[in-house]
Amino acid sequence: MDLPPELAGLPEPALVDDLSYANIKTAFIARLKAEFDAVGIDYDVDMLQTDPGVILMQVAAYIDTNLRQRINEAIKSWFLAYARGGDLDVLAQWYDVTRMVGETDDALRSRIVLAIKGRSPGGTEDRYKFIARSADVRVADASVYRVGRDPTVHVAVFSTDNSGVADATLLAKVDAALQSSAVRMVNDTIVVASAARQAGTITANYWLLPSANQVVVEAAMRASLAAAWAADMVLGRDVIRSWVLSKLQVAGVQKVELVGFADVAIPSNQAAALGAVTLNLVGRAY
Repeated sequence: MDLPPELAGLPEPALVDDLSYANIKTAFIARLKAEFDAVGIDYDVDMLQTDPGVILMQVAAYIDTNLRQRINEAIKSWFLAYARGGDLDVLAQWYDVTRMVGETDDALRSRIVLAIKGRSPGGTEDRYKFIARSADVRVADASVYRVGRDPTVHVAVFSTDNSGVADATLLAKVDAALQSSAVRMVNDTIVVASAARQAGTITANYWLLPSANQVVVEAAMRASLAAAWAADMVLGRDVIRSWVLSKLQVAGVQKVELVGFADVAIPSNQAAALGAVTLNLVGRAY
């Protein structure tokens, strides 16, 4: 689960704390002994695993542990940070947000946060960003900004497909949503465009472990970097050297060194594009 910054790091809600089967069983057996004592029955076989009373308490403790876990899950499902599926859909309705066809839980959760932050009459950055994100499920992200003192509101759209480049059809849908009289402030001029892509090339020298297969490992390195890039490199995400190295350090790789690469700062209205990736095998080592 990829939580929005507003939700990440929040403490977990106070729930039914004790989920220890052993502790619950011990408490149940202690209660059983107390009940026997109350009616004058000397019960001293609680350490005998074949005693019917112990067996019943074991079954009861197992059921109780599962029930407590289910209660925990039910309670957490009403918190935005933990809700999934239909539970998240119900929470979204409180903020007049509806899941779009094909929209993931993470995407819907982030739109709910935007809806909450942008619940003003209109014109705020979060409000316009929410409207853009809600125009089509293919809108992965949007940046709302102005250039200098020019009052024009620019909206940069980052797409889930086409390497992040928003096509004309998608831009038209976002523009129509933002230009609606119920959305746009009367004194705002809004210009919608695809987010710029800042391409970067990666060159790396790497060493393999002695028994590693070069073809298999190099394919895994490329796949790992490409998948992480597609998932993480949204608008305004800087390309950090240590991040790139971590994605290339797959099973079978002994060491990786980047060649001529420095951290790249990405403006909020741009996204980093993965250019050519060159991987040079230097040797093998432990």
